[in-house]
Amino acid sequence: MTEAHPTQDTVFLVSGGARGITAQCVVALAERYHSRFILVGRSPLGTGPEPAWAAGVEEAALKRAAMAHLSSAGDERPTPRQVQRLVGQLLAEREIRETLAAVADAGGQAVYMAADVTDVKALQTAITEGRRRLASTPQLDGAGLLGSPSPLGSPSPLGPVTGIIHGAGVLADRLVQDKELADFERVVGVKVAGLETLLACIPEDQLEYLILFSSVAGFYGNVGQSDYAAANEILNKAAHWVRARYPRCRALAVDWGPWDGGMVTPELKRQLSLRNIRVIPIEWGTELLADLLNSSEGGATQVVVGDPMVPPQRQAPTPDMVQHVRRKLTLEANPYLRDHVIGGAAVLPTVCAIGWMANVAEQLYPGYRFTSVDDYRALKGIVFDNALVDEYVLDLTPKAGDDPDALILAAMIWSRSANGTRRYHYQADVILRRAPTTPPEIATVLPAHVRAALTSGPEIDGVRLYRDQTLFHGPSFRGVERVLGMSEAGIALTCYLPVVPRSVQGQFPVQTFNPYVIDSQLQSLLIWATLSLGYAGLPLRIAAGTIYRPLRFDERTTVWMQVVSQTPRQLVADVFVEDTTGALCMAVHGAEITLSDRLRDLFRQNTLDAAPDTVSA
Repeated sequence: MTEAHPTQDTVFLVSGGARGITAQCVVALAERYHSRFILVGRSPLGTGPEPAWAAGVEEAALKRAAMAHLSSAGDERPTPRQVQRLVGQLLAEREIRETLAAVADAGGQAVYMAADVTDVKALQTAITEGRRRLASTPQLDGAGLLGSPSPLGSPSPLGPVTGIIHGAGVLADRLVQDKELADFERVVGVKVAGLETLLACIPEDQLEYLILFSSVAGFYGNVGQSDYAAANEILNKAAHWVRARYPRCRALAVDWGPWDGGMVTPELKRQLSLRNIRVIPIEWGTELLADLLNSSEGGATQVVVGDPMVPPQRQAPTPDMVQHVRRKLTLEANPYLRDHVIGGAAVLPTVCAIGWMANVAEQLYPGYRFTSVDDYRALKGIVFDNALVDEYVLDLTPKAGDDPDALILAAMIWSRSANGTRRYHYQADVILRRAPTTPPEIATVLPAHVRAALTSGPEIDGVRLYRDQTLFHGPSFRGVERVLGMSEAGIALTCYLPVVPRSVQGQFPVQTFNPYVIDSQLQSLLIWATLSLGYAGLPLRIAAGTIYRPLRFDERTTVWMQVVSQTPRQLVADVFVEDTTGALCMAVHGAEITLSDRLRDLFRQNTLDAAPDTVSA
């Protein structure tokens, strides 16, 4: 069975993977998953040390050293092209060696093979030799040529190549009337013929991962890049085709915008800024790719990461531009609902309602990512019983705002009863942004004395809370690992939720918003209410919530829940989520739950075969 994410035994074939942004991504994947990589590129790589004239010479001085070397070799007046060719080849070799060393340092293993990605025989030879080198698990030599084994211990015997990352590409930017056929054939050939060659060497039914580096030019278009746009749009469609035909393969096309590095010079970066086009920070972009390779996260087959290269010539969203999205919900299509049963009936988790709003908003407005929700209210929850209707409608209405980089959408989920009456289920203001929001320092929202107050009291094993039905949740939401302490001020706990398979997520796949992990973190309110007050609770409202970066499966977080107010009927609290580096991942203000002693009995009826009772989610 396919792993939910790559492992140290996963072998990737990577085109264009030893230099530039693709190389940076490979290093990030090595750090996250400790996998093995056969890197294929056009640049040759010598087996010995650098020539004496270049050894130890910094890049800034290489041209002078190259001119001196060529002159001493008998060419009294070397041309700039000769110098550039010699220096370019040397710098390419240096970058390849640095990539191999970085992969090894990150805990992966990589070898480099020089081959034309459009030549089937050459690529087959490169794969065969690359696998032979990987299988021998050699130690990294002084030149950093071959890679080294993982520091996690000896990997399993080398298996087949089960992953492809197609990052190779070339540009020949010209206005369409000035383009030549050779330009088109070269640009499209590397992308499209290159993919055909890769799949000829590694058949689709063998693949667990097919990651295609596409471009926003293929999604939005770009001046001077008609051939590049066409090539990348073919990659986009290829990912959808593979995903449909081979569901076990994590097929993904990432439509990247310009990165903060590589071909983006400071001058080009300035020009892009004038066009309101942001560059992708390398650390952020590589981390995003590592997230997307988790096959249970980011379920979309095509992901757009970047601003339109040509600003869209369309009217800004106005309140009259309401989007209506209709959806049929069934218990059978959403296996995770069996883990969210109250009173013998499956109930849509409030976080899935938010995720529904966030996912649709991101799909309707490419280039924007969900960051915040304001004034979320659960009005009449959706229960999967006899009252379930055939169709639910999500309305998204643009709202005016002060931030030009943000979109605010008023979201409402509603349905019609059998007699035609409208029933309103959930509402919120959903905020999308072009770039992530910078989090405050955790110490500014949770000073040391607050943490001390929240961690006073005995620790509790999270397993106990599910076993004694303090919490009703099944495995898809059982992320509370341990209560670190509890007091009148609130509660602190650690959360860790293993991967919920994509097949279980049903109609509510993880994108930017991870409802399964976030539900576990918000269970802090239910735990405190039950243990402190003796009442169970259901969510009513969230005044404001911000996600500073996506929450992941298989990630340990610390959750701090601070009581704001309480009555016999309700609890209002703030929740802050901190990762293992001490960074703030999420902040929720004014989370409100309604309290009832009767809910304790309903929580105990947490399987679908339990005697049904009445619940209003």
